Amino acid sequence: MSDSSNPFLAPSTLLYQLPPFAEIRDEHYRPAFEAGMAEQLAEIRAITADPAEPTVENTLVALERSGQVLRRVATVFFSLSSSDSTEFGTALEEELAPLLAAHHDAIRLDPALYARIAALHESRDSLAMEPETGYLLERYYTEFTLAGAGLSDDDKVTLRELNMRLSTLTTRFEKNLLADTNALALVLDDVADLDGLGDGEISAAAEAARERDLPGKYVITLVLPTSHPYLASLTNRSVRERLLAASRARGIRGGEHDNRELVLDITRLRARRARLLGFGSHAAYVTADETAKTPEAVADMLGRLAPAAARNARAEQQALQAAVRDSGADFDLAAWDWAFYTEKVRQARYEVDAAAMRPYFELERVLRDGVFFAATRLYGITFAERGDLTAWNPEARVFEVSNEDGSPLGLYIVDFYTRDSKRGGAWMNSLVSQSTLLGTPTIVTNNLNLAKPAAGSPTLLSFDEVTTLFHEFGHALHGLFAQVTYPRFSGTNVYRDFVEFPSQVNEMWMLWPEVLQNYARHYRTGEALPPELVDRIRESSTFNEGFGTSEYLAAALLDQAWHSIDADAEVTDVAAFEAAALAAVGLDNPVVPTRYASTYFAHTFSGGYDAGYYSYIWSEVLDADTVAWFTENGGLTRANGDRFRDRLLGVGGSADPLAAYRDFRGRDAQIQPLLDRRGLN
Repeated sequence: MSDSSNPFLAPSTLLYQLPPFAEIRDEHYRPAFEAGMAEQLAEIRAITADPAEPTVENTLVALERSGQVLRRVATVFFSLSSSDSTEFGTALEEELAPLLAAHHDAIRLDPALYARIAALHESRDSLAMEPETGYLLERYYTEFTLAGAGLSDDDKVTLRELNMRLSTLTTRFEKNLLADTNALALVLDDVADLDGLGDGEISAAAEAARERDLPGKYVITLVLPTSHPYLASLTNRSVRERLLAASRARGIRGGEHDNRELVLDITRLRARRARLLGFGSHAAYVTADETAKTPEAVADMLGRLAPAAARNARAEQQALQAAVRDSGADFDLAAWDWAFYTEKVRQARYEVDAAAMRPYFELERVLRDGVFFAATRLYGITFAERGDLTAWNPEARVFEVSNEDGSPLGLYIVDFYTRDSKRGGAWMNSLVSQSTLLGTPTIVTNNLNLAKPAAGSPTLLSFDEVTTLFHEFGHALHGLFAQVTYPRFSGTNVYRDFVEFPSQVNEMWMLWPEVLQNYARHYRTGEALPPELVDRIRESSTFNEGFGTSEYLAAALLDQAWHSIDADAEVTDVAAFEAAALAAVGLDNPVVPTRYASTYFAHTFSGGYDAGYYSYIWSEVLDADTVAWFTENGGLTRANGDRFRDRLLGVGGSADPLAAYRDFRGRDAQIQPLLDRRGLN
């Protein structure tokens, strides 16, 4: 195969350097990865062989320019491995994982390269650098040091082995989870078993069965968290029980997709690596380079919230048990009953019927008249769908985004529907990341996992799914707006415990009156969501927060527990470890299961949130404080949007995030708005 036939070996000539998906074939990936790694290592050798004294230009800038072929192929390959995987891609990913780990170690552990960075860092006070360049130097020195660049040669050999092994195990964990999630989808024979679901949800279940060649049956596909949105509606208690049981069975059934040994191996190896790098635990290693700085700071915050959340959940449980008795039933409330009776109590107490809201949340209106509308009002940007541009799957849609003056901003690609080739959950990726140094534009993507109804039927969203769409679009805005010099700082390349902040802020516009009135309209009649219902939704905002906060904190604390063990710990039983960890913090209520159990906790065992799942509520402190600022300053205005864009979103990763927050807010964030929001006062 000639170089010219491989689309990854040169920048794309398409609009915004959109990858030429129609031309990319399986046989292009491995040669491009091999060529990309070889090219980058040659570029690193050229840097270290330079006889001149290290400078910003011959070291930092050269390092930032390196690896462009590898960046192009890796971005596309790993985006597709999540959103549209194939057997070929899954097998190649397992093969590539240790090779890429070794490649990255060859750079980060290169003593000559580290010496040049360290020399620059030593003389930093005498260098005339722009603030972004100075911050780039700080980040490289810190990251290389934490990665082990200063270790002895023997320790580096051990570190490389650990990194390669971990890359293989985490890749296998994700592969197993996807396979088991598909295998455990709930198959039902009778439409009566779906009683309580709407027409669109029943249509989606029939369509999922058709795609699996199960005519006449109905399939409920699993979502990533323990709970499933259908649990709030299904009237058949045994079906609810089976659905939750299927969700919780992932990774623990024995056989090739069992993840229990992987959990033990991954945590053991991470603890060994942390000790090698001079840390007492993997949690200490991770938080050292986050805004939290120490696991003790994380434990302090989570520990402040957990007791109140557990108390609230127990009070909610008593109210739900009373609702069970009032319905004439005679059983103890179980985990699979919680969402169903929550909706009954919510409807009785606040007259809010979650199922009745779905017809007001039709996907296309939510997207165009809600998500896009809010962004236009706040930031002046506009969206034009580009049917002439091809993404990775026919269901993925491409939009061109322009600034208020008509200048181009980037492309936004959204892939809404679940399929067996897509991993669970919802997420944002960058396909092309803006950098003035490289002259690259911006392409960002969102992936959701909505159930796809049959052709001709509308896609009606739940309240939570609308929230998810606004949330993920907040990540997309962060990626679109960041304007930086260096690719290292592009888009959402910020601290992990800061990255969720912009996306959480964007959720506020979902219920903002001007936005809600524009998109929340009945898909048949066009009637707006009744104002009195909107008021009741707001009144009920802290309802069930005990459950919501408890299930989240249980997962965050479980993540911390796994990654607080030291290298000598002997953990042999995943279930026993989980039970002890949750009991230790008072979140071992069997009726309130953790949002993710270990064997399907993708965030922490394959998704880059290891010892970092606390990030969501850590960022929510900033989010709640920012929502208070917007509310105090007039809300959805262009002036407010410009300030948030210029001082926070546009910064990307090019400055300390907490300093950027202080510049935006005028002070550090306060925790009180978060406590008010979650009813934890």
